[in-house]
Amino acid sequence: MAISNPITGQGIVNRFEQLVTDVANTGIVWGITNKPFTEMPDANYSLESTILGQQNLTSAGAITVNVPSGANAMHIIAAVGGGGGGMAGAAYDKGGGESAGAAGGSGAYISDKVFVVTAGETLTITVGSGGNGFTDTGFSSYNGTAGSGSTTSISGTTSGTLFSLTGGTGASASGGNTHGPLRNNTAGTGGTATISGTVRTSNTFVETDGTTININTLNGGPVGTFNQHGSGVSGTNPGNCFSDNCLLNGGVGGASYNGTIAGGTAGVAGSSNGGDGTRGSGGGGGGTQTTAGGDGGVGEVRYRFLAVS
Repeated sequence: MAISNPITGQGIVNRFEQLVTDVANTGIVWGITNKPFTEMPDANYSLESTILGQQNLTSAGAITVNVPSGANAMHIIAAVGGGGGGMAGAAYDKGGGESAGAAGGSGAYISDKVFVVTAGETLTITVGSGGNGFTDTGFSSYNGTAGSGSTTSISGTTSGTLFSLTGGTGASASGGNTHGPLRNNTAGTGGTATISGTVRTSNTFVETDGTTININTLNGGPVGTFNQHGSGVSGTNPGNCFSDNCLLNGGVGGASYNGTIAGGTAGVAGSSNGGDGTRGSGGGGGGTQTTAGGDGGVGEVRYRFLAVS
């Protein structure tokens, strides 16, 4: 391994570091607390980041990734199951009333949780899809069910299943008829979080700016507090109104991430459809006079690998 002219003490140290890192241990991270020689001035050796890759997965589907060399932790900044779809509204001009569509539930979530992983193992990351809103505003909207969101999860060849976040269910309606009776409306419910992997709650890593950070101070996820997970929430259900051509807006989709990401908006009676959810929130229900339900929000996984000491 050549040393460039002129030969200097710094050059010798740089080549020594390169030799040891490349040949002996690729996981070594040099810095002011871990220098090749203690005589090296701190000013010449600032800490290098121990963040080893970050990705935001916001489309439904499954991928595989390999845990980078040197990494021993996976910081889940945000993850959520897919949101359930909203139900369409209906009209009962001869039945003495109208029916508004209930809304879909949101998916279960994780915010700023750190899992133990093993360098070199393969992880399968699945992002849940959002459920379709019920859009048929003809006679079939008197009875039907919107689509449910699917599960977001991560499992590893060494670590096993880290977590599973089920999606919110879709809203539904039953018992209705063209000439009455008024239908029964049911809002979609929230998904459930299952944490199976080993969770780290302390120790440090080096940020991109060279500062040493304790993982228990991580709070940049949607909830804003370290080590959070929880169930999704149900959409709202306005129900029925009781006169011909009465107007009633649809339900509001269940918010995701403990209420921080709003659900799909309520459909305005006779005017607009229920709004689509985002980031795992539920789709809004359609208002009376046969407006359609909105789609549930697609799930997501936002993560980065760390070398935690």
